[in-house]
Amino acid sequence: MQHRTVDDVMTHQVVTVRRDTPFKTVAELLARNDVTAVPVVDDQAHPIGIVSEADLLHKETAQPDPGGHAPGLWLRPKDRARAAAETAEGMMTTPAVTARPEWSLVEAARVMERHHVKRLAVVDEAGTLVGIVSRSDLLRVFLRHDSAIREEIRREVLEHTLYLAPYAVQVEVVDGVVTLRGELERRSLLPILLRLCQSVDGVVAVHDHLRCVVDDHKAGLEPPQTTDTRPFSPRF
Repeated sequence: MQHRTVDDVMTHQVVTVRRDTPFKTVAELLARNDVTAVPVVDDQAHPIGIVSEADLLHKETAQPDPGGHAPGLWLRPKDRARAAAETAEGMMTTPAVTARPEWSLVEAARVMERHHVKRLAVVDEAGTLVGIVSRSDLLRVFLRHDSAIREEIRREVLEHTLYLAPYAVQVEVVDGVVTLRGELERRSLLPILLRLCQSVDGVVAVHDHLRCVVDDHKAGLEPPQTTDTRPFSPRF
């Protein structure tokens, strides 16, 4: 199966700034290019940080309000420093969390989740910036048409991978949710089939309504592959 990679969904033409780019220039670039963040790069085009709208907003938060409340009262020390910054270097979040173009969308999503970031700078083997990928880019895979998902499951999973007869398993896909009906010759194929279906790009969930002719695990015809008895719970 051909899975989409970061390179397939990332923005290739990236708006960047330098360490010494003034605050107002950064704000103008964000507005002019309709983006919410820009990477900060060094002389070799290596990403060293990210400046986002949230970083710029600290400046506004630190301003006195008409009610006379103390400016920046609820800002953390590092955010107060960003509010006082005049250039990208002082405002940016660093280090820049990066991804590689060949990564799967799952890999990129896990790195975002692990580092609690909304976007990743994409770099090549030399660490040079080649793109940027955001959470919305990763979610684009779920815009695949149901018919395309169904066809990939039938062709790539059932026929080319598991060598099942076309009539053995019926595949229904509605809003990305896959429902499988029919009959498998051996129960040991069931977890493999479910896992492969869940890995197809754009699948939201997999519902199993399959029958199995032979319970080869129970009959001792084939040893179980795992001792985990928890029910199957697909995750993206």
